[in-house]
Amino acid sequence: MLVLLVALLFGAASAEAMSVRFISPGHPEETYWADVSRAMQNAADDLGIDLQVDYAGRDLLREVDLVRDVVRQPLAARPDYLILAGEKRVLAQQLQLAESAGIPAFVTFNAPSAEERKQLGAPRERFRHWLGSLIPQAELAGYLTAKQLIDRAHRAGLADAQGRLQLLAIGGDRVTDSSVRRNAGLKQALDEHPEVLLHQMVYAEWRRDKAEGQMEHLLRRYPATRLVWAGNDEMAFGAMAATARSGRTPGRDVLFSGINASTEAMHAVIDGRLTALAGGHYLQGAWALVMLHDYHHGRDFADSEGLEMVRPLFRLFTPAGAREFLRSQGRALDFRRHSLALNPQKQCYVFQVNYGQEAGG
Repeated sequence: MLVLLVALLFGAASAEAMSVRFISPGHPEETYWADVSRAMQNAADDLGIDLQVDYAGRDLLREVDLVRDVVRQPLAARPDYLILAGEKRVLAQQLQLAESAGIPAFVTFNAPSAEERKQLGAPRERFRHWLGSLIPQAELAGYLTAKQLIDRAHRAGLADAQGRLQLLAIGGDRVTDSSVRRNAGLKQALDEHPEVLLHQMVYAEWRRDKAEGQMEHLLRRYPATRLVWAGNDEMAFGAMAATARSGRTPGRDVLFSGINASTEAMHAVIDGRLTALAGGHYLQGAWALVMLHDYHHGRDFADSEGLEMVRPLFRLFTPAGAREFLRSQGRALDFRRHSLALNPQKQCYVFQVNYGQEAGG
């Protein structure tokens, strides 16, 4: 009877679907952001949500302008909700615009910086239309990929005559929250392993081509490098290409780590070119839609989860886990099963997909 009642209520409410606009920082052809949008569309289809994705093309001014475009629209054309990623510290500007128009906004992918926090406070305080946030524990991704890289290097006997492991690091950028957190995880791992010598950290703006050019110069400067930690898979692949051209074999002479769950990255784990890979956080936009769906239908996530959620959304992939991930890609998740509004017996969200080993508790 309860299930029937819920179905009837949602059938009546679905006459006019809730609408959501996602402001993506990336390009539509970027593998990661394409995966994010695809997962969000799957969730939207399952939950009866009208979703629109706008891409800022890695242009921080465009990220703000896209929100400005939304708030300038007539009331009838505005979405019910905004989802904001806020790369490069634009969240404060985005949330201020949404607040001025009275459009509820949800933040995911990146938390506000300390400076932004001074302006914003906490969700639903100064900005009552900032509903909440879901942020991945990105430090874990940086930490666990670095730890696995170091462990595998020791097993492979890649230390130099002084017992040191020589490492290069390629970060995304200096200011985006997810990049800063991943880099902090790397630093924690290095603090635990004084035998690892970090020669230099560079920033490739998440780009394969830029990482490739940087790696060419770095290998000439530090020819004894045996480890390369990268803040995403694209930068790892760029660094691999430069390494292969130098006559070294990725996965044997130089070990690489990366972050993201792209098909290319999974194959690189399977064939041994990537020694450590963490991913799965591409689903966080879809999880945000689940929570907004429930909020829209009277089940406020604040009651069970609080307003600012930090979750271990990354997984550390083994070759077996990568194979399972690739086999399962054709089977779309049923996001309705994760909704508390559609499953009143559930008391909290469990946002996990079991591919390989979980990266964090």
